[in-house]
Amino acid sequence: MKALNRIIESARQSPMRIALCEADDARVLEAARRAAREGIARIVLVGDAASIHAAAARDGVDLAGMELIDPATSASRDAYASALHALRAKKGMTADAAREAVRDPLTYANLMVRLGDADGSVAGAVHATADVVRTAIQIIGIDPSFKLVSSFFLMMLCEPFHTMKGGLIFSDCALVVDPDEQQLAEIAMAAADSAQSLLIDETPRVAMLSFSTSGSAHHAAVDKVVHATQIVQAQRPALLIDGDVQLDAAIVAEIADRKIPHSHVHGHANVLVFPNLDAGNIGYKLAERIGRAKAIGPLLQGLAKPANDLSRGCSADDIYHVIAVTTVQAQAAARRAGASSATPA
Repeated sequence: MKALNRIIESARQSPMRIALCEADDARVLEAARRAAREGIARIVLVGDAASIHAAAARDGVDLAGMELIDPATSASRDAYASALHALRAKKGMTADAAREAVRDPLTYANLMVRLGDADGSVAGAVHATADVVRTAIQIIGIDPSFKLVSSFFLMMLCEPFHTMKGGLIFSDCALVVDPDEQQLAEIAMAAADSAQSLLIDETPRVAMLSFSTSGSAHHAAVDKVVHATQIVQAQRPALLIDGDVQLDAAIVAEIADRKIPHSHVHGHANVLVFPNLDAGNIGYKLAERIGRAKAIGPLLQGLAKPANDLSRGCSADDIYHVIAVTTVQAQAAARRAGASSATPA
């Protein structure tokens, strides 16, 4: 699984501090132990200390090499409560409510990321996606470059029978139900950034998917994709992007050559942007269940700092891979922050 191995190796080169707030779950503990042992992240387990120690004893997990923070007894809880109150006071949160809220491991883990005490967080093995995403948006916040948070799956095509090999970004497959053209453009740009971070040594090549290629069909749904593509081209003229484009023309060079005379991607897309959540969710599950691609995600994009969701049916391997992805996202965020601080005002 070459593309995934590259992500793991990249994580190992500069392990980042990743907060896990569901550490009394056996799958999370197993993934955390593996991530710490293999050096892909500096793991912080956030939660009730007694419950975590009991779970570790139950499952035979050695907690050595991992930090454990209990929000109820942490020396930082008052400072975190003050920070949360300042952040949410305009939304009606009182100081007392903030002090109570920071006892919640999910809230505390996201505050760690916001305040720079962790580089990223991973949750969702126990918490519902709605809770994970809402908490991340409210506490970590949205990247100033974007107006919405969206999702993507990292799809790995590594089986011997796959004629395409490597990783693909599928977006949005989990969050934004029916994006308008501006939102679709933002999803495409965020997905290109995700590809830049995770498809190591590859140039993002974006296909804005439709049932039409180069105006072969006329419909409002096609117009949305065309206009979204134009917005992206205006904001990121160097980005390689085709749209409107059918899936076959996006990923098969021979078909692209016939259907898209002025293609920028030439049938070699590695970022597939779906026009709505129906198409995205169906598309990734077809690739996973029939095409036997490995799906990692849903992962979040558009946040100010990395925070990722898990499926509640996830395995320890799934969590381990999301930890690796989150580390690489955090590395990319650190590079961007460094570049920004080095740019003259």
